[in-house]
Order: sequence, then structure tokens, then C-alpha cells
Amino acid sequence: MAISTKTYKIIGLMSGTSLDGLDIAYCEIEKRQDSWTFSIAKTKNLDYDSELKNKLKNTIHLDPINLLVFHNQYGVWLGSQVKQFLEENNLKIDFVSSHGHTVYHQPEIGLTYQIGSGQHIANSCNQKVICDFRTNDVALGGQGAPLVPIGDQLLFSNYDFCLNLGGISNISFELNNKRIAYDISPANMLLNLICSKINLEYDDRGKLAKTGTLNKKVLEDLDELTYYKEPYPKSLGYEWFAEKVVPIIKNANDSIENLLYTSVHHIASQISNAIKETGKKNSSLLITGGGAKNDFLIEILQQKLQKFSTVVIPGTKIIDYKEALIFAFMGVLRDRNEVNSLKSVTGAKKDSSSGVIYYPH
Repeated sequence: MAISTKTYKIIGLMSGTSLDGLDIAYCEIEKRQDSWTFSIAKTKNLDYDSELKNKLKNTIHLDPINLLVFHNQYGVWLGSQVKQFLEENNLKIDFVSSHGHTVYHQPEIGLTYQIGSGQHIANSCNQKVICDFRTNDVALGGQGAPLVPIGDQLLFSNYDFCLNLGGISNISFELNNKRIAYDISPANMLLNLICSKINLEYDDRGKLAKTGTLNKKVLEDLDELTYYKEPYPKSLGYEWFAEKVVPIIKNANDSIENLLYTSVHHIASQISNAIKETGKKNSSLLITGGGAKNDFLIEILQQKLQKFSTVVIPGTKIIDYKEALIFAFMGVLRDRNEVNSLKSVTGAKKDSSSGVIYYPH
């Protein structure tokens, strides 16, 4: 069979900044003539137990040796989860495509680092592995993020905007025949931080936020963060969040409900501003990621957008596993040595085919 009609069978792995677990998606991706088709055939979400969650949360504070040791250990763990998933579902695959878990993301000093050693994944599950998708773009002067827009462009082109509401909100769209994408604001990372004050993982469907009222001072402080005035390409990492956002929340003497309500309005405002700035009216907005299940956030966002854009919430499989699917797709493009990282998105010197390939030994 010619390569143009080959069906790729891949496991996509995604672990996001909101630390809500590991997404595993078995995807079948095929190119027919000039267009790509996909199916997400089997999925699994693995919640991190408290020990692993705390380790991942505190990785940023590890000394270099312990960081590298954990990088390898996490790779072994990822590989063992893949092996178990393959056995449970009796699957044969071409390779595993792993995002890893971001520890450092400071492209302004040429640094991005995702843990989950590709060689350890490969050895642990006895499969070819493609990972480390961000480093090459940063080496080319780019932000190394967002990377999902190549999938938005080639797999979800029927929507004007693709918005992901994960730990961070990011958006992707076509402007003057170029794909543009960037991180807009913190999203679940901010809401979950507030919930953690009362030992809640997250605000289910935004029910707590809905009962709050606006704290104008907190909203003002959040809206005035200089990041929002910076031009794209731009991206956010946990370090920025810890330095700029956490102090605002910590210093706010207010109820959990009011802080959640205010934060939802902040997130929705920043997203609405980003969409309105493009001037695209009567557009369609595909929303995925955990935040798509926050009914209150979606309600406030739709209010702020009014007729400017129609919100589309897809089925649960796309909401939950779109990023894992797109990293599987990025692996396919890397395997074919085709562009999977766009300079128009990241600001790199050139488009590139990024990702490092490992074989089991």
C-alpha cells in the first residue's frame, strides 16, 4: 500500500499542566489524497495517585540529578501504562507518541523541558516512541508552544477557532492564510488552585463559581497582567503563573465562591477579547479540554461573545482526548518527516518536523 493511503495506528499520550492524569488514546489516522481522517478508537484516563501527583507538582523544585532520575522513572511508568493498555485491548501499533509532562517552559531563555524519557518508555513497552516535540522549535528561536494548531489546521479545519481549556487556555485560527495560535490565559490551573484551598480537585461544572459575586479588585489585578498586552507569538508556563497569578489569589481576602466567580469572568474576558480582536464575526468556536465541562465558564463566555461567535461543544471523546489525538498526529507527521511545528504559530525561524524517535532495546 502506498504511503499516502497508509493507516497509522498510534498511541497518543498527554499529561497536562492541570495534573488531572494521563490521557491514553489509541488513534487510527489515515491520509487520503490531500486530506487526513482520524478515529479515536480506544481511550483511557489514568488519575495520578496523590504520591505521583505531588511528585509531578514539585518537580520544578528538584535538583538536577533528582530531576533526571525522575525523568527516567516517569518514562518507565508511562511505558508500563502503555504496555498494560495494549494488552487490555489486544492492540498492535506502529508507535507511541508522547507529549511528556512539562516541568520548565521559559522560551525567552531558550528553555523548555518535558519529563518522561523516550528511551525508557520504548524499553518499558517494547514499542517505537516519538516524543520531545517542543525542544527543536525552541532551538529555532520559537516558543515551542502551542503545538496543537497543526492538528487544528489539518484535522479540524471546519471550525473558525479551536479553543482548548486545559490548565492554560489556548486558541488557534487562520488569519491571512496563516495559522495563528497562542496561550491566552490560565484556565483550570487558576480555578483548581482556588478549589485546593478547600481540598477540592476542581469546581464541578462551575457550580461553586456560579454562587459567587465579583471581586472588582482581583479582576482588575488579573486583567492588568502585562502578558495580555504582549503581541503573539507567546506562551505561558507554570513559572509565570506561580510568579504573577498565585500572589493575587493568595492576597485576596475573599470567599472561594467569589474568587471562582471572578476568575471565571477573567478567563472568559481574555478569551472573548482574543476572538474579537481578529474581527471575525459569525464564527464557530470549537471548545475542548476539561474546561469545556465547566457549564458556568461556557455560559459566561457565550454571554461575552454574544453573536460574535457560536460555541460548539463536541462529544466527550473529543473534549477529553483531542490533545492526545493531536500528539499522535504530530508523531505521524514526524515519522513522515513532514512539518508538524509552524513558525507562524511559534515565531521560530522556520517550520520544522520536530520530535525525537526512540527504538526499544
